[in-house]
Amino acid sequence: MSGTSSLIQLWQIPSTKLSFARSKFSKVAGRYMVPALCFSRDMQTVTYEIVNGSYVPNDQNKPNKVKDKALGTQETVGAFQKLPVVMPSVDILYSSLRKARKVSATKGIPNAAKRERNKGAKQLDTLMKELAVPLRMYKENFPNRKQLHPYERSLVELTLGDGNYEKVLGHVDALRKKVTGVGKEHAALCAKSPLLTAESVDPRPPCQNPAVEAHLARYVVNGFAPGPSTSKREAEERLSEGMAKLEEIFIQEGKAVDNLLNIAKTLRAMPVVDLETPTLCLVGAPNVGKSTLVRILSTGKPEICNYPFTTRGILMGHIAFNYQNFQVTDTPGLLRRHDDDRNNLEKLTLAVLSHLPTAVLYVHDLSGECGTSPSDQFVIYKEIKERFSNHLWLDAVSKCDLLQESPVLYVTEDSDADHLELARYRKMGPDGAIHVSVNSETGLNEVSIL
Repeated sequence: MSGTSSLIQLWQIPSTKLSFARSKFSKVAGRYMVPALCFSRDMQTVTYEIVNGSYVPNDQNKPNKVKDKALGTQETVGAFQKLPVVMPSVDILYSSLRKARKVSATKGIPNAAKRERNKGAKQLDTLMKELAVPLRMYKENFPNRKQLHPYERSLVELTLGDGNYEKVLGHVDALRKKVTGVGKEHAALCAKSPLLTAESVDPRPPCQNPAVEAHLARYVVNGFAPGPSTSKREAEERLSEGMAKLEEIFIQEGKAVDNLLNIAKTLRAMPVVDLETPTLCLVGAPNVGKSTLVRILSTGKPEICNYPFTTRGILMGHIAFNYQNFQVTDTPGLLRRHDDDRNNLEKLTLAVLSHLPTAVLYVHDLSGECGTSPSDQFVIYKEIKERFSNHLWLDAVSKCDLLQESPVLYVTEDSDADHLELARYRKMGPDGAIHVSVNSETGLNEVSIL
């Protein structure tokens, strides 16, 4: 089965349980003619299922255990779109302070000192809860990285850095625990402010009459003594002290919340991947024209510049064809080097190929303009195709209007005339590759129908 017809079959994966008659492209006057796809329920059926991150033919006679397992995995995809909305730390703080200051004492307390202690304790408890509750919600609703789909787990690690996701969530939870502990401590201190004594409110010498003195003592202890209320003042001071302490803690350590806010924005901006929708992934060296083709093929609008690694992440576009939807993915370029030496952008590309069911449109640039020599592109191509041989595959040679009769050779390259496959590759690319040019519009029709 040719790569082209395989991709055509990929676009007809039977989400509607329909099948189609297989037909290969015919080449007329140097151009590929599009075959008519005849849909029928009774004709030959070639279906595909997701196995090890790719589409493979489904054996109709075997129980579809792999498919059931794959569908179970699909349910975990999309965790980034379910992340809770994180408020900036300053908004959480000032909103909590406003709500706490509106809290009044419990009705029916006639004693002014007791009423002030009650109000202070309630305000501190409210402030503590208003600060801690959103922090607990963030901790509980941000997913555990180990439970994410492997593709999303790779995005977290490669985009945020290894361990940073858990580190920020740990700081948020530590802030919650600190706010809760300090809030409870100061609320308890405010609630236990000492009651008044006769000496603290009445500077006059004690009365000589024991009966009168006992009556005055009861009067004072119950909070009705004349003069300044030291207990009320102390309750107010403890309330102010507790609020200032909680505010200071949140200002000093609230950066953890802002870091979580930035993480949520980054992850929520990741492209939404639907594992049930056929996906075409464009792969190749940097600056070979992948982003340009994505713009032509789909709704995706990646940045296009004449320098390497302009694609700073995974970009997704969509195609509507024959009343079906398809996804097109632009990926960062791959250089000729060992996996241990690859940067995170390159690792993102490998993560897509490793964990998502995609067909591959591998883009080659033999014009000498991309900055990667044809020989290096050949080595990268052979390595990637061998590693991901279970993916449906199609090759495209971009900028074909710039190709010359003699292949481009870099100064650092060894012509290696004895290597016939490399010599053919330098001149025409892989066997069966579609030659494409955006400037002359060569081959665009052939690529656009995939």
